[in-house]
Amino acid sequence: MLSLPNLLTLSRILAVPILLFLLWPGAHEAARHQPLPIDYAFAFGLYCLMGITDYFDGYVARARGTVSRLGIFLDPIADKIMIAAVILLLVFTRDVQGWHVIAALVILLREIIVSGLREFLATLQVSMPVTRLAKWKTAFQLIAFGALILAGALPAMAWIKTVGLASLWGAAVLTLVTGWDYLRVGLKHMD
Repeated sequence: MLSLPNLLTLSRILAVPILLFLLWPGAHEAARHQPLPIDYAFAFGLYCLMGITDYFDGYVARARGTVSRLGIFLDPIADKIMIAAVILLLVFTRDVQGWHVIAALVILLREIIVSGLREFLATLQVSMPVTRLAKWKTAFQLIAFGALILAGALPAMAWIKTVGLASLWGAAVLTLVTGWDYLRVGLKHMD
């Protein structure tokens, strides 16, 4: 249970409250409405570290042959917690606002729906493998959230936020496509 991959996955879950603290407006007296650029910088570093551990927990588990049931259970939960926390924080801090909130909500809702669908299909012993397109969706998500956090650390470089918002919409479009694919497979197994 306490293998390196599982510890990496658990570290991602435990890092979420730290990320929340760093991006929470009003955590410092000087930052009543928006986190300070230094807070965004630390949050960006932590976010990158969380992404790296997400990659390495699976890689190490497969390379060492230590894939465990706990890891299979916790890894997607850690991913969903991280994604949901980052989306909610970026909307709360108004780093994502206006029409861009729709893209963020599409991503958040898809994560919830596909998780429920995977759980339902698992009871029927139907697997839903991750598609290449879903991996691209994840890449766009990681870039979007990372860029949006980094934009708070470097407010003078507006192009970073533009990259983040464009990637967010790219992720939202891929989210709809892959979500529909998963839903179509799931509907075939419902009464």
